Parts: sequence; structure tokens; C-alpha cells
Amino acid sequence: MPESRRRKKSSPRSQPSSPDVGADAPSGRWVPITGSALLILGLLWIVVYYVAGSSIGLISSLGNWNLLVGMGLIVAGFLVFTRWK
Repeated sequence: MPESRRRKKSSPRSQPSSPDVGADAPSGRWVPITGSALLILGLLWIVVYYVAGSSIGLISSLGNWNLLVGMGLIVAGFLVFTRWK
């Protein structure tokens, strides 16, 4: 029975190039700190609005928009955490 031919080994030049090392680099130390700060700040904004909103000038003038501000800070915190590697 005839044998099949063996494949030649490929040269090093034909191998695919390695991916960019900088793309998989770990994130900076600022990412978890900033993400945590935004989450906590958003939560505190909403709590302060419900507890003492009528006695603080800026918060009372915003009215129910304070919920949007607090939720926006929380969403921004989650978006920052997506960059964490």
C-alpha cells in the first residue's frame, strides 16, 4: 500500500505574527479606585437626596433629577469597571 507524502515544516516567516502585547496589558491602578469611587458617590448622592434633600440647596433645586444624577454616577462606575483587566 502506498504511503502519503509527509508535509514540509513551515518556515518561521510564514507563522502568524504575535498579537500586540500592549493590548492585553493590565489596567492601571486608577481603574478600580475610580470605579469604586463613582459607585459609592452615586449611592451616597441618592441616599443624601432621600434623607436630607430638602435642606441642601443644590439637591433641593434639582428635585427628582437627583435620581438621574445618582444613577448616572453608578452607571459611570460600571463603565469604568469594564476597563479593569
